[in-house]
Amino acid sequence: MTKSLTKVWLGGMKRVLSPAAKRATRDAQRIARDTLEAAASSAATDLSPPRESRVRPRAAAWAGGEWTRGEHPMAPALGRLVQQLAYGLYVPSGRRRGAIPLVVMLHGCQQSVDEFAQGTRMNLLADKYGFAVLYPEQSLRAHAHGCWHWYEDTDRAGRGEADTVASLVDALVDEHGFDASRVYVAGLSAGAGLAALLALHHPDRFAAVALHSGPALGEANSGISAMDVMRRGLRQNPAAVVDTLVDAGAHPGMPALIVQGDGDHVVAPKNADQLTVQFMRLNGLADSRGALRGGERVETREAGVQITDVRRDGESIVRLCHVKGLAHEWAGGDEAVPFHAAVGPDASAMIWSFFEENRRTVATERRTV
Repeated sequence: MTKSLTKVWLGGMKRVLSPAAKRATRDAQRIARDTLEAAASSAATDLSPPRESRVRPRAAAWAGGEWTRGEHPMAPALGRLVQQLAYGLYVPSGRRRGAIPLVVMLHGCQQSVDEFAQGTRMNLLADKYGFAVLYPEQSLRAHAHGCWHWYEDTDRAGRGEADTVASLVDALVDEHGFDASRVYVAGLSAGAGLAALLALHHPDRFAAVALHSGPALGEANSGISAMDVMRRGLRQNPAAVVDTLVDAGAHPGMPALIVQGDGDHVVAPKNADQLTVQFMRLNGLADSRGALRGGERVETREAGVQITDVRRDGESIVRLCHVKGLAHEWAGGDEAVPFHAAVGPDASAMIWSFFEENRRTVATERRTV
């Protein structure tokens, strides 16, 4: 698994780097190999028996509700090759009266929306608790391995992808009558990176965000620097980096759940600690140096999970969960699907539990994307 992720990054860079950057490419290759060596040594070999799904694939992916596929126009940008964003939408069976919440799920590299739905089993929770699930899907024409461009915050790349997802959310809320005050976004790995961009640039659309195995914000601006952040975390103060991206004092805030495996050799656990500081800053709970301000920090441990809650008036605003023994995989997922593991708590259930405690005040007129 980790070997394949190395190939994703290195293969993608070969397609985009100029000859003048060959030396940097060789350095990046060395960094990637060193970063992932330990993870590769513990990966399953080809001689291992195939994993068996603990939940029937169709039951896990589609459950008992309605699954539809569609496309949505991409936000305009000069030179963009892909003009449509594909997506899957799951609406639970026996839909309750009134507007229901919407959870946006952003997959990682080398994942399809079908695999992400099966691996996370989020649709089963949707049936149980009565919310819809939206799965945007990155085009293989936009990125050869289906990665979101979280590290390139421009109209042609990550910012444009975030703008398109926000526009898609608006369209589906209008079409289906979903509750605009209860729209949430979660992502895995590169999907977590894009979810963080949505929280940063479209806080009026979402009531809370969940970032699973995601990179810290703001320092990466290319494939090479993205790998460096994934391996080492930010080199600068994470709160100071946020301040270069947005006016933290004017940001309306975004409750955040951050989940990270302490055995992750693709995205270093340091990233989760830095994301925690960054979302503390966005929520007015940290000063410009990242020190706690105007809240309290509560540490607990539950069944192999180290939980750090940053609270205001007794309510959890930013929650960090370090999961013991978890690699670069979705915790408590269907281990028959790549990048999902039975290790740890049920991340999907944990995410929904956090989401349902939060609502967003909806403006009468939405901003045009």
